[in-house]
Formats: sequence, structure tokens, C-alpha cells
Amino acid sequence: MKLVAAAAALLVTACSSSPVAQYAALTPALDLKSYLNGELEAWGQFQDRSGKLVKRFHVNMTGTWQGNKGVLDEQFVYDDGTTQQRIWHLEDLGNGHYTGRADDVIGVANGIVAGSVLNWRYTLALPVNNKTYHVQFDDWMYLHDQHTLINKAVMSKFGFKLGEVTLFFRKKTS
Repeated sequence: MKLVAAAAALLVTACSSSPVAQYAALTPALDLKSYLNGELEAWGQFQDRSGKLVKRFHVNMTGTWQGNKGVLDEQFVYDDGTTQQRIWHLEDLGNGHYTGRADDVIGVANGIVAGSVLNWRYTLALPVNNKTYHVQFDDWMYLHDQHTLINKAVMSKFGFKLGEVTLFFRKKTS
């Protein structure tokens, strides 16, 4: 019984000490199901660990939700003319916790929302020069207003920073 109580206390402490928890009072509140519903557009770039711009891209997205499950269809066009599609299958677990799956995500992406901030953590299978590398993403999204979200992600491998991805999202209005 003491072991169960200790484990429960550790779990509560771990959840309350999440890095995203410090943003709980920040407004406007990010309602992920609302923001990622409908048509969105994003512009982004990847910079290597030295800060050198490596690649830019544009993304058109369509999000749909039914209950606590959502689909986000992302259509990427890179500055070298290549294209990519990623389809996220999202689930709202309640209390600001989300999971996500996509074909190139290894396992499950885990996300926590607090206030106007979302932190996603996941491993992505990244193709580079005919090889695929499993890289970790620490993804932070900041809602500025009902239409604008800024995303900054650090990409790493074996704990070493490989670079950063920055995106600016704009929710389309009808």
C-alpha cells in the first residue's frame, strides 16, 4: 500500500512540475480541438545547430474533430520543390493531455496544453540522403490570438541538438 501511495504522489508531482504548467494562466487559452479544426496555413523553416537556414516550407492543413478524436492533414511544399503529406491522428485524453500518431512518428506523440501553450514530444523518422534517422522533437506551440500560433521545435539525436524548426500558423477565416 505504501508503494502505491508513493507512486501516486510521484505521479502528481511529475504532472504538476511539467514545464508547460508555468503557462497555465497565460491567455488566450489554447483549445486545441477548436484551433486545429478547419483550414490552416503555415510557413516554416529548419535551421541547423549553428543557426544556418537549411530549408523553408509552406503547409496547408485541414483539421477535423469528432468527439475527442481528430485528424490533421498536412500538405508540405518545400523550397526545393519537393512535397510531403503527414496525417496526424489526434486524441484528446482530457485535462490538457493529447496524443498523436502519424506514419512517420515512431510510437506516440504526447502533448500537454496549459494556458495558451502546447508542448509536444515525439520521435520522427526523418529521411535524409536515402537514409532514415529517428530524431526527437521537443515542440512548443504558443497561441497569440484566435488565428495566430507560433511553433518552435528543437530536433535532437542522442541528446545532441541537430537544429530548430520554426513555424507560423494562421487559421483561415471564412
